[in-house]
Amino acid sequence: MVMWVFGYGSLIWKPGFHYDDCLVGFIKGYRRVFYQGSTDHRGTPEFPGRTVTLEPADGEVCWGIAYKITKKEDQEVAITYLEVREKQYDKKAYLDLFTDLKASTPAVSDVLVYVASPDKTINKNYLGPASIEEIASQIVRAEGPSGPNRDYLFQLEKALGLIGCEDKHVTDLAKEVRRIIGETIPI
Repeated sequence: MVMWVFGYGSLIWKPGFHYDDCLVGFIKGYRRVFYQGSTDHRGTPEFPGRTVTLEPADGEVCWGIAYKITKKEDQEVAITYLEVREKQYDKKAYLDLFTDLKASTPAVSDVLVYVASPDKTINKNYLGPASIEEIASQIVRAEGPSGPNRDYLFQLEKALGLIGCEDKHVTDLAKEVRRIIGETIPI
């Protein structure tokens, strides 16, 4: 049995597990948002960073990369790894992956997707919506064991560009972070 895992954040540029093939595609009915707090990778419990999660959004799509894992032992290693890496994402969904905007039939069904739910009673790190300026300000200041939060944002922006996807939320945030950095750090 083949397993597919969909990456829409750092999994796009750094999957961290063995896979046999990958497919650029999108899931329908969701958008990528910087609403999840990161206290273990891109921030600390005292000052959380912000990473992406998915938010239901009618008529929208979220582009990313789906990774195909064929061997049972590779699947077990990947799941064990992802359960640690994605531990702040409290929900797993199995969604359809599309590769063509005009297609009504998915390219792959039942692709595993990690999602951080907005329910703060079960997801204590959910930060939720804020203005672009507020989110950018938090991203500029946050840093964790995996590095500065801004690096996560810039790497995501670059990775999306490499797969031919522009995400307005990501682009607007990156532009605002660059503006703040330009104002606060002399060149």
